[in-house]
Amino acid sequence: MSGILDLLNSDLGRQIIGGVSNEVGEDQNKTASVLSMALPVLMGAMKRNASSPQGAEGLNRALENKHDGSILDNLGSLFGGGVDQEVKQDGDGILRHVLGDRRQNVENAISKQSGMDTSSIGEILKVAAPILMGMLGKQKRQQNVQSSNGLGDLLGGLLGGGSAQAPQQQSFIESILDGDNDGSVLDDIAGMLFKGNDNNSNGNNSGGGLGGLLGGLFGGK
Repeated sequence: MSGILDLLNSDLGRQIIGGVSNEVGEDQNKTASVLSMALPVLMGAMKRNASSPQGAEGLNRALENKHDGSILDNLGSLFGGGVDQEVKQDGDGILRHVLGDRRQNVENAISKQSGMDTSSIGEILKVAAPILMGMLGKQKRQQNVQSSNGLGDLLGGLLGGGSAQAPQQQSFIESILDGDNDGSVLDDIAGMLFKGNDNNSNGNNSGGGLGGLLGGLFGGK
C-alpha cells in the first residue's frame, strides 16, 4: 500500500489531510492513518456493489452526473471555512449505499486501530467518500470507461492491479464486508493493510493498484 503513503506525502495529499484534520479537530498523523485504512475498504465496497448490473449502473450514473472529479480541483474551496454541509450529506449517502449495515463495524474497527473516537471517524469518512468518488470519476474519464460494463474491471484494477499483496488485501476487505456484525474480523484492519507496505519496503513495488492510482493522481512517487 505504499502508493497511499505516497499520496499522503504528496502536496495535494497533505492538503487533504490538513483539511480533514482541521475539519474534525484531530491530529494530522492520526487523520492520515485513518484515511489510509478507510480508502481501500470503501473502494472494496464499491467494487462489490458494482458486481451486479444494477449496482454498476448506479455507480456509473453517479460518476457521470455528479462525481466527475472536479472536487479535486477545488480543495481549497472545499476546506476553506469548513466543509459545506451538503458535501457531508453527500458523503453520508455514499457511505450508507456502499457500506450498508457494515458501516458501524468499519468505523469501530478503524477507531480501535487508530485510537480516534468513532464520531471523528464518521466525520472523516463523510468527507473522504466524495473525494474518493471524485478520484474514480477522474480515472473513469482518463481511462475512457464509457459504460457501467467497464466499471468492474476499472475498480478491480484500481484496488489490486499488479500488486503482489492484492489477493491478501482483497480477501481481507471481503472479510470485512461479509462479516456477521460482531466486529471480530475487523480488529486487524490496520495491520493487514499496512503489511503489504512493509513487504514492499525493498522497493519492489509495481506502482499498480489503488496505491498507484492515488499516487499518480496526487503527484506521488
